[in-house]
Amino acid sequence: MESTLLFKVEENEINNRLDKFIFNKLANNPLAGAISRSFIQKMIKENHVLIDGVAVKSNHKLRFGETIEINIPKPEEVEIIPENIPLDILYEDDDVLIINKPKDMVVHPSAGHVSGTVVNAVMYHCRDSLSGINGEIRPGIVHRIDKDTTGSLIICKNDEAHAAIAEQIKVHSVNRIYRGIVSGHLKQQEGTVEGDIGRHPADRKKMAIVSKNGKPAITHYKVLQQFENAAYMEFSLETGRTHQIRVHMASIGHPLLGDTVYGNSKNPYHLQGQTLHAMTIGFIHPRTGKYMEISAPLPEYFKKLLVRLG
Repeated sequence: MESTLLFKVEENEINNRLDKFIFNKLANNPLAGAISRSFIQKMIKENHVLIDGVAVKSNHKLRFGETIEINIPKPEEVEIIPENIPLDILYEDDDVLIINKPKDMVVHPSAGHVSGTVVNAVMYHCRDSLSGINGEIRPGIVHRIDKDTTGSLIICKNDEAHAAIAEQIKVHSVNRIYRGIVSGHLKQQEGTVEGDIGRHPADRKKMAIVSKNGKPAITHYKVLQQFENAAYMEFSLETGRTHQIRVHMASIGHPLLGDTVYGNSKNPYHLQGQTLHAMTIGFIHPRTGKYMEISAPLPEYFKKLLVRLG
């Protein structure tokens, strides 16, 4: 059912944008769960947010004493067909499911991918036990990895788990370790790449390090094995931006092998997408409160490429 929240604008909140105000207010509210900025703007546009009983725009500047009424709609019932797709399960309990996502598998349905996704598979596996907050076509999904990136992915089986994991992701406390193979010979064995990531100014399908409208992104890297013209790497993320590792490594001249979007379009090793694997994910379990860490083994194609390079 729809949830209603009421807030009064205090003196220190005057002149804040409405959408920003709501995002900050809902960040830790269990009734709201993990609601994104885009979903907040959608709610405002569809008149689910009222100020003193009147609908306004997202950029409305708040005035002292205004009453903000937020009606969080019930998650939409969406037509997603559960599919009996085998899952490589790394861990499962009543709250979370950790899978090892294979290559060439999209996480959630979209215009170009309505079947064969992780969501289709987990809906079959979990039946009615999946989180449904954020009102989007992605039940259970609290984070995602790219179509051609393999490895550890958390699925939330109820809204409480979703809200708890989403909050950890928001404050960057989830431990995410990736493995990848990049081109070239690195001068430093360890390093950090920092650079705000946003939409590429000329190609909206790509991400890039930008000076305006980007989000802070920090990637730590370490060389595990240096080959003649490539390097086996470990990456630790402080943030989780779209295509973060791919953009950051390309920015220092060492794109991931197989990444025809940010690297060499010729793809000499005939790879299917970037050589990137989400190996380890660590987080505080939403029910027990204890830290847990799950690792996904390297995929076969990855191990064969390492042998070939060596």
